[in-house]
Amino acid sequence: MRVFLPNSASLQNFEGFLRKFDAEDETVLHFDMHPKWVNVHPAAIAFTAAVADYVSSLGGRHEGIVRPVKSLPYVKRMRLFDFVNLDSGHAIVEHEESGRFMPLQRITNTKALSDFIVNMIPLLHAKPEEVEPIRYVISELTRNVLEHARTANGAFICAQFYKESKTLSLGIADAGVGIRKALSQSHLTTSDWDALRLALRPGITGTTRRIGGNEYNAGAGLFFTKSIACASRNYFLVYSGSALFKLLPTNSSEQIVLNADVAVDRHTERINMPYWRGTLVGIDLSIQQDVTFTALMRLIREAFSVDVKKQKKDKYRKARFT
Repeated sequence: MRVFLPNSASLQNFEGFLRKFDAEDETVLHFDMHPKWVNVHPAAIAFTAAVADYVSSLGGRHEGIVRPVKSLPYVKRMRLFDFVNLDSGHAIVEHEESGRFMPLQRITNTKALSDFIVNMIPLLHAKPEEVEPIRYVISELTRNVLEHARTANGAFICAQFYKESKTLSLGIADAGVGIRKALSQSHLTTSDWDALRLALRPGITGTTRRIGGNEYNAGAGLFFTKSIACASRNYFLVYSGSALFKLLPTNSSEQIVLNADVAVDRHTERINMPYWRGTLVGIDLSIQQDVTFTALMRLIREAFSVDVKKQKKDKYRKARFT
């Protein structure tokens, strides 16, 4: 496998980073980075860690180049080299991360998830009502990995806070079975993109064929997260198998509309990305929302309820012959 950290990999141009990913040989990780400078979204850091850990789990080796670029201290401080297992060749002074970033962590259980959220709160410098959407997003995304990815290695997660824009960038990745396989036990999917689109629709979960989920899983995690990103007017990205969905931000002058079907969203879709067995999610969130969390959750639940009812009606509608 090959991972290359470019000079820029924000969610806006993230496809360029993923296009350079090569998953052909799982026995070795080839790691490299741009020779001048590197500025990557936490999603790129989390993804690289998931790939490196997967190769290690198969008994593979790591090799590559750690270049003495200006941003090397950041990459090292995010603890990426703890998982890539390459010597950076440079010692750094580890500054306190509180208020700026959360380095890479592996989440394998609910306690580790709770600890991550608790430790992340000071990062936001926000009021309790502003923190709640962030707490919800992290909880939902990580819980999805623990419940559906079917991997003992858990999820890799890290975050970066930008004080000037009051924006939190978050990345979470796993090397599990991927979205299509997770859904396949309960739903028929024809492609990775078909599965990804289905997973982002409310009321769809791999734990049951029942539309609307069950008492343990309502099939709302990714839809709720996408909706929060939409209300935040920011990017949201999901990548699994060979498919990628990226929500594009709306202008501040546009009304916030929560769509159940991603085809209606202002978005980018890719169906021929380099194949990744697991799942990657990247999101940017504004701490100060255009709407309150309570109002947002009401809008999300309304959209959820309306679409689930529509899906049930479509499913059980009988054909009429004249």
